[in-house]
Amino acid sequence: QLQASGGGVVQAGGSLRLSCAASARTFASLVVSWFRQPPGKEREFVGLISWRDGTTNYADIVKGRFTISRDNARNTVSLQMNTLKPEDTAVYYCAARFGSVAVGRYEKYNNYWGHGTLVTVSS
Repeated sequence: QLQASGGGVVQAGGSLRLSCAASARTFASLVVSWFRQPPGKEREFVGLISWRDGTTNYADIVKGRFTISRDNARNTVSLQMNTLKPEDTAVYYCAARFGSVAVGRYEKYNNYWGHGTLVTVSS
């Protein structure tokens, strides 16, 4: 089960931090991914993190601005978004799968989804 939170309105150039609370019997092979869906567009991959070793992978469009981390004690994954741009406006979703990190960037391989949280970046 996943639950995303932290969305809101921020000015361009600002920062926002999203959280995804996860509940599972075991986290050993869990891979948590972030996706987003801009208004009128298809959902797209943002980044992911392996719970096992903290390995991360990012989409080119956010690389260097967004950082994903995990908190083992709180069972949460965070998406720190810096230098936000109006084009980052979207509904952000966290998703998860057990197993390979390699396919975590593809929607169809993520079995668990949280409700989205809206991020609006004003210019």
